[in-house]
Amino acid sequence: MPELNYKKIQPLIVSEKNYFSKWFGYAGLWIGVLILLASVQIFFNIQKILHEDNPRKNGFDYISISKTITNENMGKDNSFTLSDLSELKSAPDINNISPLLSNKFRAEASAGSVMPFSTDLFLESINRSFIDSVPASFAWEPGQATVPLIFSSDFLEIYNVFAPAQGLPQLSEKTMSSVNIILQCSGPLGTQNYRGNIVAFSDRINSILVPGNFLSWNNLHLTGDTSTRIERVYIQTKDANNPQLISFLDQHGYHLNKDKVKFSRVKGILQNIVAALGIFGVVVIALALMLFSFYLQLMIARSRDNLRLLLTLGYSPAWLAGSVAKTWLPVYFIIIVSAVIITQLFHFLFRELPFVNKDALSIFLHWSVFAVAILLLMVATYFNAALVKKELNKLI
Repeated sequence: MPELNYKKIQPLIVSEKNYFSKWFGYAGLWIGVLILLASVQIFFNIQKILHEDNPRKNGFDYISISKTITNENMGKDNSFTLSDLSELKSAPDINNISPLLSNKFRAEASAGSVMPFSTDLFLESINRSFIDSVPASFAWEPGQATVPLIFSSDFLEIYNVFAPAQGLPQLSEKTMSSVNIILQCSGPLGTQNYRGNIVAFSDRINSILVPGNFLSWNNLHLTGDTSTRIERVYIQTKDANNPQLISFLDQHGYHLNKDKVKFSRVKGILQNIVAALGIFGVVVIALALMLFSFYLQLMIARSRDNLRLLLTLGYSPAWLAGSVAKTWLPVYFIIIVSAVIITQLFHFLFRELPFVNKDALSIFLHWSVFAVAILLLMVATYFNAALVKKELNKLI
């Protein structure tokens, strides 16, 4: 069987071992593969680092947005319409939304001798699932004298900063929770006095939250206003640093806390750089394969007479093409494996950078790097076999 004698006929196929295009192609292919594999690994490293630096709770990020106030729209209605809410909810990068409803009555708080001052408050309510800390006591029914409050941790921090300058005591969260707050709610239709009790502190929502039915009941009975005006909306998303999400919000004129999405611009720039490197690697690989094609065409041209003889003797073009391609398989294997090893070395060095949290990154390469390497090996082998077969068919 001729299929068993390829080693005997291999000398009939001329191969110039030192031919420039072959060795230049080797170098180009190795550089292209290394750039592509390194780009894939860096992409996943960036994703992991930014995720760790911006930890999410319950698998989601929560962002507060409002409409941007400019000189042009000052004095106009800048609240969210039902159309705005529907558009937000249907946006591809937003999982859910929840408006913050505010008080239409005046709310004044004081704390007696513990904190001898009084201040007007803004009270808001939001869907319970959006609150990071909701105790069972966060509930209210009409006629109940005590109102549970969820206080922003940022507000407590601000108070403790200015309290000493005003001769007021600094308070811990535990002490603050034990303070009985006198809450006076008043409007055109009357006044109601309540005792406020801080039941939790929120790191997520910068507001003073009350149960929704407390807000709606007092809005109705103290002001008679049943309208719903939404000035702020919280959105729930899988990734607050998604550049597409930030672009969507910017295009619609929504204002958001830039510190909450401080990595989005950096992430977008880094992703673009990595994508450009990956594309450059693919281009280099394509150019290297083109050089190989020139080399193979030259090799077949120099062996035209011998190849015609082999075809006359019964060797099929498909078998000859596959056999020639297999001789290149070890070369491709060495090139790709060495590129994987160097990529692993780069990954080790990347983990040692001072701004990188080692614990956030695995020691080993991402599985997709190995998948891309195997795919490249298959593509290069198939490319050679198809090219040789095409050239051999021309000799028939």
